[in-house]
Amino acid sequence: MPSEGIGRELDGGLRLRLIAPDDEPRLMALHERLSQHTAYQRFFGILKRLPINWAHFLANVDYDTRLALVIERDGDGGVELVAVGRYEPTRDAGVAEVAFVVQDGWQGKGLGRLLLRELLTAATARGIRRFRAYVLTDNIRMLRLLSRYTHVLERKTDSGVTELLFEQQG
Repeated sequence: MPSEGIGRELDGGLRLRLIAPDDEPRLMALHERLSQHTAYQRFFGILKRLPINWAHFLANVDYDTRLALVIERDGDGGVELVAVGRYEPTRDAGVAEVAFVVQDGWQGKGLGRLLLRELLTAATARGIRRFRAYVLTDNIRMLRLLSRYTHVLERKTDSGVTELLFEQQG
């Protein structure tokens, strides 16, 4: 795993770092703590549990074309994830798809904005300049976040999903 200064302490006992393969069980535990509404907004469907093969895929990235950042804290049962932001390659060269999830009790505290900024900075350092996000049209918080902190190039809505193509702001 590359160490490029991404990991650091945050306020409130939180830490930001790159995801690691041993985060698989922590991803599954995070999913179990999400409300149905938050899980639906992230995965566009109801999953009672995050499948093990999904957790494996999501926790194992190459740190170049696929990268994920986590925000963690020390919980009663050990380290627990409270937020994840990631990018994945798309069919379009130089465009990565981004996705985020923040545990319900931590929403509205700036973690999504922090993950967005850090993720886009990491992607840009790797030559990725454009990003795509698919957001449920009723996910006003995420749409507002992307509209406020990125430069939106295209916005299309179809069947309750808004697709955004954007760049990092200046």
